[in-house]
Amino acid sequence: MKSAIDRHHTDFAMLPDRSFFNRLAEAAKAETLPRFRSGVDVVNKLSSGFDPVTEGDRAAEAAIRALIEEHFPEHGILGEEFGNVGLDREHVWVIDPIDGTRAFISGVPVWGTLIGLQTNGRAIMGMIEQPFTGERYFADQSGSYYTGPEGERKLKVRDCGVLANAILFTTSPHLFTGAEMDKYREIESQVRLFRYGTDCYAYALLAAGHIDLVIENGLKPYDVGGIIPVVEKAGGIMTTWDGGRPENGGSIIAAGSQAVYDAAVAVLRR
Repeated sequence: MKSAIDRHHTDFAMLPDRSFFNRLAEAAKAETLPRFRSGVDVVNKLSSGFDPVTEGDRAAEAAIRALIEEHFPEHGILGEEFGNVGLDREHVWVIDPIDGTRAFISGVPVWGTLIGLQTNGRAIMGMIEQPFTGERYFADQSGSYYTGPEGERKLKVRDCGVLANAILFTTSPHLFTGAEMDKYREIESQVRLFRYGTDCYAYALLAAGHIDLVIENGLKPYDVGGIIPVVEKAGGIMTTWDGGRPENGGSIIAAGSQAVYDAAVAVLRR
């Protein structure tokens, strides 16, 4: 039986490298990009309300899964479209083939493919892929990196100083209700600028040092699995509103500096 120390030790030599994540992203891109702005068919997963899924979601996840199952059959997989396998295994992949399906079907290029890898329940590698803009945000133990039209560089969050200087993003304020809405609006009233509707792309912008704060709720594990390492390895902070680890989703806050994080969570935890 492994000791507690052994269970939390990661042998990075046994894990996939950046090139394998790129292969996964390319496989997903081959399924998503041709369907973007092409009038794809949309299926509503809810009998009441609207939770869209497209053929691109399913085809991209199937392509990612096929490569993982071929090269890392001993790993578990947590996916949005095809369920979960081996969540009790040491290494588990977390896949969201199209995060921001509403943006995807609306022709807005802020959706992304999220690919994450957890070891013993902790997110250690991740990728945010936006194939239409040609941008890829990747993180492993060595850091967080951007490749795209701007070239290649290591990512680093910025420190805007105080909450009053911050740029805040959320997918939609309509997702908040009751006391959550009151808390969000209080923070929104204190920042310099706020914007809506960017889904996973908001976290990429935070990791790249363009914005300072993201506040969301109702997230699933696959909504954050590929994002957490990108934010954290760029020097950012990402937790649940009560300060817990974010791997299971829920109500999430991400910030580029400790001061902005502290000011925001002081409101969220009231």
